[in-house]
Amino acid sequence: MAFPRKEKEVCDFVAAREIDEKISFVRNDHKVFGKIFKILENSVIVEISTNDAELIGAASNLTVVSHKNYSVVS
Repeated sequence: MAFPRKEKEVCDFVAAREIDEKISFVRNDHKVFGKIFKILENSVIVEISTNDAELIGAASNLTVVSHKNYSVVS
């Protein structure tokens, strides 16, 4: 028996996000710029440069950032 998934309301900020949108965030005292690769419920997966990945100690050029911890770059 499977239970139906409860639909949660999404805040306006998260609903307005789009794939390939440019964002910035700070990690390990470095300001990093990247673009949204995938939008999740509580976070986004961001594609960053290989150079930035090395600076912040990320294992690859994809990293997870909470919706609370980034801002959109215009």
